[in-house]
Amino acid sequence: MTPIRTLPPRPAGLVRKATHHNESVPLNGTMIQFFEWHVPADHQHWRRLRDRAQELKDLGITAVWIPPPTKASSPTCTGYAAYDLWDLGEFDQKGSVATKYGTKPELLEAIKALTTRKIQVYADAVLNHKLGADETETFKAVEVARDNTQHEISGEQDIKGWTKFTFPGRGNKYSDFQWRHYHFTGVDYNAANKRRAIYRILGEGKYWSDNVDDENGNYDYLMGADVDTSHPEVAEELKKWALWILKELNLSGFRLDAVKHIDAKFMHELLEHCRKNSGLGENLFAVAEYWKNSMKDLEDYLDVHQWKLSLFDVPLHFNFWNAGTQGQAYDMRKIFDDTLVQTHPMHAVTFVNNHDTQPGESLDSWVPHWFQPLAYSLVLLRRDGYPCVFYGDLYGIDGPKPIDGLASPAIVNLLRLRALWAYGDQNDYFDHPNVIGFVRRGDTEHPAGLAVIMSAGESGTKRMFVGDGRGGEEWVDVAGGRTDIIVIEEDGFAEFRCNGGSVSVWLRRTEAEATFEWKKEQLEELNEPTNQ
Repeated sequence: MTPIRTLPPRPAGLVRKATHHNESVPLNGTMIQFFEWHVPADHQHWRRLRDRAQELKDLGITAVWIPPPTKASSPTCTGYAAYDLWDLGEFDQKGSVATKYGTKPELLEAIKALTTRKIQVYADAVLNHKLGADETETFKAVEVARDNTQHEISGEQDIKGWTKFTFPGRGNKYSDFQWRHYHFTGVDYNAANKRRAIYRILGEGKYWSDNVDDENGNYDYLMGADVDTSHPEVAEELKKWALWILKELNLSGFRLDAVKHIDAKFMHELLEHCRKNSGLGENLFAVAEYWKNSMKDLEDYLDVHQWKLSLFDVPLHFNFWNAGTQGQAYDMRKIFDDTLVQTHPMHAVTFVNNHDTQPGESLDSWVPHWFQPLAYSLVLLRRDGYPCVFYGDLYGIDGPKPIDGLASPAIVNLLRLRALWAYGDQNDYFDHPNVIGFVRRGDTEHPAGLAVIMSAGESGTKRMFVGDGRGGEEWVDVAGGRTDIIVIEEDGFAEFRCNGGSVSVWLRRTEAEATFEWKKEQLEELNEPTNQ
């Protein structure tokens, strides 16, 4: 018999007083992932973050997700090949003092620049695995199948694995814990015979972690030396570190990497430890990366955490990807079907792209440039979800095959609209397979409201209601390149328009001219409304 899930109540009413169940997130709060996979390995990224702090504030950004600040296995590593959690760019280890992004003093300076502007900081925590061990050890293990890690394909054998972490550059500063083979559940390399395979480490009571995804039989193992969170010494060390880094960096929370490979109950215990002892209490923010296009799995994970954390809305990302790749063939009425933001809006962190989905990376599912303004309109201008803007979409992608941020001007406009005008009741017009729209009616403090119409096919129109007592108002497009002026009819309705493969955001002329100087200059050339 399937247990009955106890779900949190949906937020009451249409006029949302909060964006997220965590009260630390302000109304219309917006996060940015301030890195992409190919950020230059010049150790200058923390300085870039510091220098852009005011710009982010002006864009309406309220929180920054920073890349893993901990020392990785090489000076050019993005940070997900975790080596020493206690080294934030302070010790000469793995080829440099600095991480890919810079030194610890530079990181602290960047965070200060953000927090003094009331921008929160979430650090990327990579707790599933470790790489770059200092020495090998010989221990007993069994080889298992890659497609089913519960299936043993060898008997017990002695292997030599890179599992001894002594951190000679740091010594015992901050922590005297040193990692040995019994602190891990598996490795993927036998240095004795140079064989690459998945090996499960043997020991009394030792097995793959419980409460992980069931792909590949048991998806505890991902890469490197897989951390055994059931080992009491490991659990104590990770809890100690999490509390330390929160206080050391003045963080507001975490982005948790690869959680479907980590015991969910341990992760809940770790976050509860931080809530209890950090001074943040229930305002500790946490968003987890559970990369699976399955609402059941996402809800099961939230259940374990008693609905105290958020998840990235992976199903929504795949809807965006499908829409962007299929174009006119995609039914835009279904864009929110089977998504976290549709079902549990106060626990959804919505996003368009990230470092893993960018071209050539492990989860390549890049939402193309033409669809990015549409997708960002659907996460930034709507009532539901806590949106996360991707650095690569805003500033472009570096690396061997650079990609310009062609949608950046549109995203900048949408960020300003979210901060200033995307408030109040929401009415949806999802009644056509290509052309959809919605209206934000405004609230007491932000009375103007706005109307959004987009098409994944040819140009379109939609008759939408913007409110009583608005007859005669002139509304203009501040997103889709249209220069016509729409006049609201006496009944509060108007026929709104958009170009093909585009999104138009219609705003009252008064607010449009006050918000966007370029629109004011454009309107000076126009005299009469075109729909009269």
